[in-house]
Amino acid sequence: MKGALRIGRIAGIDIFLHWTFGLLIAGIFAFYLLHGVGVQAALAGVVLVLVVFGCVVLHELGHALMARRFGVPTRDITLYPIGGVARLQRIPEEPIQEFWIAVAGPAVNLVIATVLALVLWGVGGSFDPNALVQPRLHFLTSLMWINLLLVGFNMLPAFPMDGGRVLRALLALRMNYVRATQIAASIGQGMAVLFGLFGLISFNPILLFIALFVYVGAQQEAQQAMFRSLTQGIPVRQAMMTRFQVLHPDDTLGRAVEALLAGAEHDFPVIENGQVVGVLTRKALLHALAREGQSGRVRDAMRSNCRPIEDTAMLEEAFLRMQETGCEALPVVHNGQLVGLLTLENVGELMMIASALRQAEALRAQLPHP
Repeated sequence: MKGALRIGRIAGIDIFLHWTFGLLIAGIFAFYLLHGVGVQAALAGVVLVLVVFGCVVLHELGHALMARRFGVPTRDITLYPIGGVARLQRIPEEPIQEFWIAVAGPAVNLVIATVLALVLWGVGGSFDPNALVQPRLHFLTSLMWINLLLVGFNMLPAFPMDGGRVLRALLALRMNYVRATQIAASIGQGMAVLFGLFGLISFNPILLFIALFVYVGAQQEAQQAMFRSLTQGIPVRQAMMTRFQVLHPDDTLGRAVEALLAGAEHDFPVIENGQVVGVLTRKALLHALAREGQSGRVRDAMRSNCRPIEDTAMLEEAFLRMQETGCEALPVVHNGQLVGLLTLENVGELMMIASALRQAEALRAQLPHP
């Protein structure tokens, strides 16, 4: 994963740490120092953040293990400064499954907070929320309150928080998935606007950041739901290009330039001994030309991780693979033989056609019948 360091593997799931996490650690350390609490207290604050992100990992594992119970694998878990993300391979088919997957994460934090509360009660510890500003003196108390805050924040009914997914799952029990997502996304964007207004009034940059995060997350979720609706049940063969040129790994970049200028396609499958070995995209070609000129070879510029996909596979699966690998084009095969090329441009065109046909159907349904 780009920009992330693999730090471990739990329950068969890779755990990644995004590079921006280092900025959070440095920021927390500086925050405590600027408030004059001393180096030891600042280090205690950093340790608290690290332990909190251990709780975040457990939170995401709650999602992942619940998803596994419903037969939905998890690609990986990535930790960002704003929290963690467990990437599921697909959205659960049943709304009730998404409900249980969504609540599993906050439930883990609630269990952690309950255990810490019992420990504090047993040892006569403090339950004062002000302990958050003195983590060195009240470490367990601070950790308990932070886990409770994580429960409350994550259960806000707004994407991309868990509460938004819970709301969508409950709505999807009574209406179609796309409509449920649109309603949940609208509520999330409304909350984001409120966060933004409060942030502007109080000059709080954290609230402004949360507002932007929630608004963009809700918008992306609505777009993904629409994409899933438009592409559901459509095989790759219906969207692939069937007229294209192929290249050989030993072809020169000059030969690739000729192919680019001679036709309308921008991406080319690379074939060696009858097998697909990669894809040369226009972007990769231009970068290679800038480095090596037209005498360079296709094999040094092609993307070898753009593995072929069967023509019977569903379009949604192909799109997810494109997102995961960063490939703008995928070779399409039938029984091992190259039969087409799927590009993001093809997918976009198919979505526009499907959307136009749906609008036409809706319009016909509104017309009076004789």
